Amino acid sequence: MADKTSPDGEWSAAGCPMGAFARRTFLQGTAAGLVVGTAGESVLGNGTAAATTAPEADAEPTSRTIPFHGYHQAGISLPPHPQRVAIFVALDVTASGRKELTELFRTLTARARFLTAGGRPPETSSTAAPSSSGILGPTVVADGLTVTVGVGASLFDDRYGLRARKPVQLVTMKAFEHDDLDPALSQGDLLLQICADNRDTTVNALLDILMHTKSVAKLRWRIDGQRNPHRPVGVRRDWFGFKDGISNPDTTSASQMDQAVWVQPKSAEPAWTAGGTYHVVRIVHFFIEAWQKVPVAQQERIFGRRKASGAPLYALGENDNDKFDPIYTNDPQGVITPLNCHIRLANPQTPETAATSTILRRSFDYDRSPNLPELDMGHAFNCFQQELHTYIAMQTRLQSEALVPFISPRGGGYFFALPGVRDNKDYYARGLLT
Repeated sequence: MADKTSPDGEWSAAGCPMGAFARRTFLQGTAAGLVVGTAGESVLGNGTAAATTAPEADAEPTSRTIPFHGYHQAGISLPPHPQRVAIFVALDVTASGRKELTELFRTLTARARFLTAGGRPPETSSTAAPSSSGILGPTVVADGLTVTVGVGASLFDDRYGLRARKPVQLVTMKAFEHDDLDPALSQGDLLLQICADNRDTTVNALLDILMHTKSVAKLRWRIDGQRNPHRPVGVRRDWFGFKDGISNPDTTSASQMDQAVWVQPKSAEPAWTAGGTYHVVRIVHFFIEAWQKVPVAQQERIFGRRKASGAPLYALGENDNDKFDPIYTNDPQGVITPLNCHIRLANPQTPETAATSTILRRSFDYDRSPNLPELDMGHAFNCFQQELHTYIAMQTRLQSEALVPFISPRGGGYFFALPGVRDNKDYYARGLLT
């Protein structure tokens, strides 16, 4: 979870001057988004040695393409290999009316469709501004890119006549008991979750989208994250050294995803929301130095899992399976698994909490420490669920967890991740806007 970043002026949050791109009109950006070239890239070396023999290390890296079209947005479940890096970007919409708002979503769709497929950007003359950042070279590689778009409660005010179509449970995120929310790092009309296998791909996508939507959307906040490798096996570890995201629905099971994640047709929600899901981002600062002073045995009782294996506390071996289920029925007093540990409050395994204990976690770790007097590291907690009430009830229970002294939630928001883009004629939010 994470801390705050707010951009200003003509600079992107990545520190790159947006003035490097010529100022294009919004509709010109839309037209540019519809041009898709062919794939392919050449690598140029430096110096005479590179000119005679191309080093194997300079060969084009393997790039995977995740299909863009579908009933659901691809960046939500993504089995079985989630991407390694992400950028979360919240935008404030400045479109003058419903027509311009629709063009914004059409442009987002066109850019995401091109970037996730890869290809060669439109050619420009040597005296004109380039049509792309060039970060990925002359040809954009897909690199496992997904762009997930969500809408915030603020988009449903009186500006665009959408109030009556707001998802039923969508609200502005309010601070929980121990939160220290920064308004500059919270909320937003839109949320973009940009994920890829490599960081240059996410940055290129961010700059591209900002360039093409600048006249109708303004950057509100941004946080970058990474998923650490599996060490040694199983799911990845967070900056506290514990395995994160062990308990999740099976994303390959349509029945589990339909039950826990996707909004269903003919529900209490507006018809256009079917195939979408509620999206929560919580930016949580970790007090790393304080955590490192806590004995491992105490750390394990705070989380409710073994640090080495990720297995429940009744397991003793370093190589025990992290998929073992914790069992609380024979431990009502919390002798083995403390009543206020993280995993027990997240899912107490009682009949009363069964409906509010299952979410799909896809979190990332952030590190914004350079040039700061103290470490700024934490968790971009990221989850999806069919009902926002599920997350709110779970987080309400966690207000009393033993982990509270070591974390500081500082931003994020609640959003509704839109249904997928079905085909070349479809676009993000079409069901909402028509």
